[in-house]
Amino acid sequence: MWRILIGSGALVILGLAGFFWWKSMAFVDASIPKPPSATNGSMVYAAQPLARPPAASEQTREGKRFDRYDKDQDQRITREEYLGTRRKAWEKLDTNHDGRLSFDEWAAKISGKFATADADHSGALSRGEFETTKVKRKAPARCACSPTKDGEED
Repeated sequence: MWRILIGSGALVILGLAGFFWWKSMAFVDASIPKPPSATNGSMVYAAQPLARPPAASEQTREGKRFDRYDKDQDQRITREEYLGTRRKAWEKLDTNHDGRLSFDEWAAKISGKFATADADHSGALSRGEFETTKVKRKAPARCACSPTKDGEED
């Protein structure tokens, strides 16, 4: 019971102290400084018009993908056009060119990849060796813009 009374008294005292401290801060002169004048040297670039960023292409990612598949550019993708990229990959794996992919043809490709990754020829891939088997993706295209000095345009 005494703990509750002591805790309540401490809460009231802290609340009053906070209230009086907050009220005393209202009388502090917190003036805001004036903004810099336009004749100041720091405002030199404000008079120059800002360069507009290059306009984005209206063509979406899927539109670009469609154009890659549409080899004859007739705005239609035929079955042959759609399967063309897959056919090239298939022909690389089909070493005897019989139109069928056997397990041995597939295993030869995978075994070669494993042998290349197994640098120490231990018959097992370590974490570092396994990381060399990840798919190599093309880096995204970077901006071909030349850097300018001090906001000047070319």
